[in-house]
Amino acid sequence: MDENGGNWKPILLDSASQIAIAAPESASAANYQAELADVKAVSSNLTSEQKDAVEYWSNNGQIRWNEIARELAAKYNLIPAPNADGTYTLPDPANPGNYPNFPFAHPPYTCRMLAYWSGAQFDAMIATWHYKYQYNRPAPYKADASVMTHLPQNDLPGYPSDGAAVAAVSKAILTAMFPLEKEYLAEKAAEHQNSLIWAGVNVQSDIVAGDSLGRGVANVFLNRAKTDGMKNAQAPKPISDSLRVAAKTQFWLVVGNLESTIRPVGLTPYFGRVKPWCITSVEAVRPVPPPAVGSAEFEKDAKELKDISKNLTKEQRKIANFWSDGPSTYTPPGHWNRFACDEIVDHKLNPLRTARTFAYMNMAIMDAGISCWDAKYYYHYPRPIQTIPGFKAILGTPNFPSYTSGHSSFSAAAATVLAHFFPADKTQFDAWAQEAAESRIYGGIHYRFDAEVGNTQGKPVAPMLGCCEGGRRRIRLMSNNQPRRSGLTGNPGRPLLF
Repeated sequence: MDENGGNWKPILLDSASQIAIAAPESASAANYQAELADVKAVSSNLTSEQKDAVEYWSNNGQIRWNEIARELAAKYNLIPAPNADGTYTLPDPANPGNYPNFPFAHPPYTCRMLAYWSGAQFDAMIATWHYKYQYNRPAPYKADASVMTHLPQNDLPGYPSDGAAVAAVSKAILTAMFPLEKEYLAEKAAEHQNSLIWAGVNVQSDIVAGDSLGRGVANVFLNRAKTDGMKNAQAPKPISDSLRVAAKTQFWLVVGNLESTIRPVGLTPYFGRVKPWCITSVEAVRPVPPPAVGSAEFEKDAKELKDISKNLTKEQRKIANFWSDGPSTYTPPGHWNRFACDEIVDHKLNPLRTARTFAYMNMAIMDAGISCWDAKYYYHYPRPIQTIPGFKAILGTPNFPSYTSGHSSFSAAAATVLAHFFPADKTQFDAWAQEAAESRIYGGIHYRFDAEVGNTQGKPVAPMLGCCEGGRRRIRLMSNNQPRRSGLTGNPGRPLLF
């Protein structure tokens, strides 16, 4: 039951009681008794559609909302088509219905969306648990044993409804991120909240209080989103080119998907300047420079790419395709959210612990992505198709610099967080992260040093999330098991304090 969950440290709320809700009427009050009668009437005579809704949302609606968020990311992860004169029109947040529709849910956008969605849910659940045990009003089936329920019963107080808070947060955050889906999201939120009454687990006043609490928490997170710098992430070409601070030899040029179309602007060159959740600065985790094009280390990895391309096995191609996560998919961050959903269901986590898992994983993924994009546009390192004469990749070459690998950074951060929450499955998470990194080599769009340093870069982001749970922590950026490039600047044996 996590009776002390209301005392857990929120992410953005100053305290669990920051968003106030009124005290509920007692279980003996006439209004509450009338609500109980309404619940008994509806739950004992459900229509087939109502039964389907109860089954769909079940006890943990966060899994369904994560699924909805990933589906929307895939729907909007579409590269805009070129205009007749060769120029490109980018999505306009002020006019989301104009072509191309807003948003373009590429990996940076999707990881940010998932971080705000899950972070807000976690704070909402902490606040919900605080009020549940402050007011301690029982669930309908505890107040009246004759209430028919269609979901497993538990001892959690009913007021405010945690499910209603989840629905309200999800509706608010996802509507802000996908404005063209406003009506669809409102419909799903109403269905989720109604299903809790149909299932006999909440009365109407539980729903109203949970909805109010969820909307209040969502507003706190959306206010942060307005000033986190994401609106400036997609910068014009002159600004993108000006970021070639450390490009001392050959530098990256804008390329197109499948090497067929030249795109005038790289993807989100200023994402590296978006406000992170816990890392103090991108400089703190900025990796060492990549090897110079033509150097011995470069030639070694370039030769590996050419050898793989000539002798690609079915298994390597399968891995490359499984992890491709390109347009019209829910991107690498979505891939890891799918893994997290499976773990949460397998371990039967309650809504509070579910929200905590999603929040820390997605904040880590976003911070890893910010760090990775900083390195990409700081070093402006060219892709293999630009440095290896005649080389062809089996996957579409992404429209941003090569060093470091986003897949590797996202995956290392996600695997580290999931291993913390599900330590028995650490070997599997690490194997998936390694496979995700290797997949980009098999696909021909990254050098091995991109993948290895990206993996090293993503791992320390997760321990930094300790700042969200209780202050500064001393963490060691380097593990004892080093890849052949140390990856991060500074003395690899020296612990850094954040």
